[in-house]
Amino acid sequence: MGRKITSVAPTLLIVVISMATIISLARSFRRPICSTSSLTSKHLNKSRICPLWSPSFFRCLPPPHRTTLLRHRHSPPLTAVNRLRASLSSATIPSTMSTVSDDNPLLKNFDFPPFDSIDASHVRPGMRALLKKLDSDLVELEKTVEPSWPKLVEPLEKMMDRLTVVWGAVNHLKAVKDTPELRSAIEEIQPEKVEFDLKLGQSKPLYNAFKAIRESKDWGGLSDAQKRIVESSIKEAVLAGVSLEDSKREEFNKIEQELTKLSRKFDENVLDATKKFEKLITDKKEIEGLPATALGLAAQTASSKGHENATAENGPWMITLDAPSFMSVMQHAKNRALREEIYRAYVTRASSGELDNTPVIEQILKLRLEKAKLLGYNNYAEVSMATKMATVSKAEELLEKLRSASWNAAVQDMEDLRQFSKSQGAPEANELTHWDTTFWSERLRESKYEINEEELRPYFSLPKVMDGLFSLVKMLFGIDVEPADGLAPVWNADVRFYRIKDSSGKPISFFYFDPYSRPAEKRGGAWMDEVVARSRVLSDDKTSVRLPIAHMVCNQMPPVGDKPSLMTFREVETVFHEFGHALQHMLTKQDEGLVAGIRGIEWDAVELPSQFMENWCYHRDTLMSIAKQYETGETLPEEIYQKLLAARTFRAGSLSLRQLKFATVDLELHSKYIPGGSESIYDVDRRVSEKTQVIPPLPEDRFLCSFSHIFAGGYAAGYYSYKWAEVLSADAFSAFEDAGLHDDKAVKETGHRFRETILALGGGKDPLTVFVEFRGREPSPEPLLRHNGLLQSAA
Repeated sequence: MGRKITSVAPTLLIVVISMATIISLARSFRRPICSTSSLTSKHLNKSRICPLWSPSFFRCLPPPHRTTLLRHRHSPPLTAVNRLRASLSSATIPSTMSTVSDDNPLLKNFDFPPFDSIDASHVRPGMRALLKKLDSDLVELEKTVEPSWPKLVEPLEKMMDRLTVVWGAVNHLKAVKDTPELRSAIEEIQPEKVEFDLKLGQSKPLYNAFKAIRESKDWGGLSDAQKRIVESSIKEAVLAGVSLEDSKREEFNKIEQELTKLSRKFDENVLDATKKFEKLITDKKEIEGLPATALGLAAQTASSKGHENATAENGPWMITLDAPSFMSVMQHAKNRALREEIYRAYVTRASSGELDNTPVIEQILKLRLEKAKLLGYNNYAEVSMATKMATVSKAEELLEKLRSASWNAAVQDMEDLRQFSKSQGAPEANELTHWDTTFWSERLRESKYEINEEELRPYFSLPKVMDGLFSLVKMLFGIDVEPADGLAPVWNADVRFYRIKDSSGKPISFFYFDPYSRPAEKRGGAWMDEVVARSRVLSDDKTSVRLPIAHMVCNQMPPVGDKPSLMTFREVETVFHEFGHALQHMLTKQDEGLVAGIRGIEWDAVELPSQFMENWCYHRDTLMSIAKQYETGETLPEEIYQKLLAARTFRAGSLSLRQLKFATVDLELHSKYIPGGSESIYDVDRRVSEKTQVIPPLPEDRFLCSFSHIFAGGYAAGYYSYKWAEVLSADAFSAFEDAGLHDDKAVKETGHRFRETILALGGGKDPLTVFVEFRGREPSPEPLLRHNGLLQSAA
């Protein structure tokens, strides 16, 4: 008889979940983040990106169609827009700075960023004018600063917000509407921006003022959120080099400048290498097995590349490294030679010629280690963990215990594939390799559960999925999501704009949604980021608050012909995941802007709301509300729903190992690797792979050259955080299970409690305290084990 697993403190979670062989399926998306200052970087916007996950790891979607069902058919008339603007008067959105130039949109006052009018020519003059003004403001603040909230924190928040809004808009456009001119402008201005970040982060007058607040008699009278701001600002200033001697601080600043440049270069190399690969196919036999949707997209891509007469039936077809083009080949192409060619091209992206990221990685790791040493740490992993819940040793312990528990399951997964492929007469059955596993996994899944992912697409049209998602959050959190197209400028005609209202009908937040892939100009992956944060100080009328605005970006299949965007089930999970991040930003009730919404939350706790929302994709009522055949309106048959539930943990051992490899190699490179030593970065990757890959990587595998999470994003020595947050998210969802998922009243009551704690408190309280306020106890790993069918074996 198994013993019951009781609540344990986070530091003990690792010991208890050692038998957890299954990791809940996380999405595979990436979004680079440039964060350069320390006093500032904690509070500046940070994109929330999804983890790399086995098949979806290759997500980087195809070009959009000329027409879509999500264009602004619902744009309100001008009178409605005017009424909406009037309704915002008590809670104004952003206002960046007084007008300096009549021509530069970056320097004008605006309610919403003028995404439709900003171009590369505005970046240099606009940012230089802004930085000059902020530098003057900083000098004045340093002269007049006092250790009080009105004389220190409030003016500091105003300065940082101006930079966050304007620089955020510029970098957002680079992510969704990239051009050589915009790249060049950002590359030229970024050192000046970093220089200001460092000056702000290393300001001793501000640092001393924060310390004086902490040591003053008024400390006890500050709110929890205010204390968090002070404590974190002091810690971040130290990590920014404020305590370094002049010569060491100068060296530190040079490192920061170079790291920013290298991260940008890494990201651009990945994007360019991905776009560079194209394979035109004229013989349909070469792509036998590809579903109709994939053929349509391949023809559409070919047409966009100059083959105007391309059709799904007769071709020609163009294969790229953008998913679902890439994934359609790996999952469905019977042509093994084609699968091999495409796979090899993918795992060697950005690893040769002018786009080779190898020297970029080596220099990044070298400089990060030098930075850590300057700050008095042994390695960069210790620097990363200084602002997280975990420690290096606890993260390593978690990863090793999960790896050990997952290995046998992954070995069995591979044996199952061999036996199945052999039964199907596959000549490669006894020598399955990387370009075979995805193909035969899909065939085995179809055979075992009778589920064909492509055949499910017609049940998941984007408009219906969004309607169902909005209905769910109305039930859980008492909010209404309404179209507000036309209220805010957008960067592409397919972008939607929404307003969120509370139960009284009062607007509380807004968000943009950019759903489709545009590989010629838009980064692959899916992410959420802030546009502006909720803030009392930045409210125009000073009696209310400025409302938060977010943007949510995906890269899914665009409409093809008259068909709406038809989604895979994994893409549905992705939308729910990103909206979870957005909800934490938009439903915050924290009025201190520096810790409102997603700001100030420890990195290894931030995935809680996003992973939590994914669980609702398997909730029967929710799924049935969105799974409607787009032509007939037929609901997804019950037997298919049951098969989706049964298939939820298919090949979970293998998927777990893949995630654990990413996290382990990340920690190894940032804690043990010695730049310029006897072991190369690829030696480290292969060494880690010996314990995390049943099939060894190819000798030429250069996956690290496209690992943007850790080399161009915010996850350096932090990829483990996806696992850390899984315990929290599974336990949070179990509160709804305990209440009874079929009891609407109980679900609404639990949803209200979730909103008032996890979603409302932002970074104003430490994550463990917030979790206990919601759950009534500390986290337990039991729900995670139970969700994955491992509770009995763990006991």
